[in-house]
Amino acid sequence: MHIHFLGICGTFMGSLALIARSLGHTVTGSDTAIYPPMSTQLEQAGIEILEGYDAAHLNPSPDLVVVGNVCKRGMEAVEYMLSHHLPYTSGPQFLCEHVLQHRHVLAVAGTHGKTTTTTMLSWILQYAGIDTGFLIGGVPLVNTDDERLKSAFAHSSHLGKDYFVIEADEYDSAFFDKRSKFVHYRPTTAILNNLEYDHADIFPDLKAIQTQFHHMIRMIPATGQIIMPANTNSLEETLNMGVWTPVWRTSIDGDSDWQASLIKEDGSLFHVKHGDDKSTVSWNMSGTHNVHNALVAIAAAHHVGVSVSKACEALSNFGGIKRRMELIGEINGIQVYDDFAHHPTAITTTLDGAKKKLNGRTIWAVIEPRSNTMKLGSHREQLAPSALLADHVLWYEPENLTWGLTQAIGNTPNQLVLTSTDAIINHLVKHAKSGDVIIIMSNGGFESIHTRLLDALHK
Repeated sequence: MHIHFLGICGTFMGSLALIARSLGHTVTGSDTAIYPPMSTQLEQAGIEILEGYDAAHLNPSPDLVVVGNVCKRGMEAVEYMLSHHLPYTSGPQFLCEHVLQHRHVLAVAGTHGKTTTTTMLSWILQYAGIDTGFLIGGVPLVNTDDERLKSAFAHSSHLGKDYFVIEADEYDSAFFDKRSKFVHYRPTTAILNNLEYDHADIFPDLKAIQTQFHHMIRMIPATGQIIMPANTNSLEETLNMGVWTPVWRTSIDGDSDWQASLIKEDGSLFHVKHGDDKSTVSWNMSGTHNVHNALVAIAAAHHVGVSVSKACEALSNFGGIKRRMELIGEINGIQVYDDFAHHPTAITTTLDGAKKKLNGRTIWAVIEPRSNTMKLGSHREQLAPSALLADHVLWYEPENLTWGLTQAIGNTPNQLVLTSTDAIINHLVKHAKSGDVIIIMSNGGFESIHTRLLDALHK
């Protein structure tokens, strides 16, 4: 079958396209935002990517069009698809019908940490010898000589066998299906990692997101398992709408079903306890948010038969994930990291982990407010406070940002708003010193500022 993906370079759609290729289908795709790492993975898999959303991309007609949620009425390809009655579906529906049927689905939901936790859980299961399938909204970093693991994690998705780990996004499925993606997944094991207001472009308030979470909870069987952090009011309120599945709660240094206790303040070494089971994780990750992510992943793996000790061993050999505090270069003693943080809470937790890990080094945060919620200004009052842990902050304000980032940041000490990536690079080249750390935070390509900055620092 020839399947054409509209919006193929999004992290979800790209990973899904790789799975369709693994199923033996001929796969092509269209997009306007074509940049690594997803574009590289697709090209390496032999998938042709076409620029734009031209009607010509659907002629001759594919057997099926999988429509990404970036696509809207009025796009040439969408109008051609509808006018010519081409068979089409959403990405989540395709995944449900072609992959998830008859599998034990482990879904990772939450406002923050979905990609990292999904990767951790997939890694634990594969490390334990379970050939689980997975779809991750990012690219794992695999530092191992184990050929089986290297093969499984060669891409951001893997077909696997009886189990499937999926990043369960609450964003809508397609222009013709406004339900959250995760209602299609019907999990047996569900991680509810956290819940805050986000996606202001489609949800009017937190209650609307809680309603979508509850739609998924309604479909989890009584033989399944829900895993969530203790003392999270927004999640407890969601469960109060009705829950028919056992719940494990997790905490750091708290009294809960699953507990972690920090041995090192930066989270690089910690104990895990569940009942009489105890073990230790020693890894290269940092931040209490990643300890939380690890704990729920260990619990989910335990639900499908992986011992606590094996899961902790797996995470002690975990390489991380691209764009999550990924060190991309060091020039003249200045380290440059790439991070995906695009919500005030994520900015704060990333900087907290970095401060504890990097032992007093001067930290520069370079932040692009690129997500739809950021663009709408829903978090404008939280932005300056979210970055206070950095020693210096450079905010990027593009021309199409209409709500006034400069006014939102105001006179916050050591925070500066610049209107071009060239200006940001020039400022860093002039003021950053040997021993400093630069953390670039964006959920997009950010005009390739990472490589441009490294080149500029090298001159």
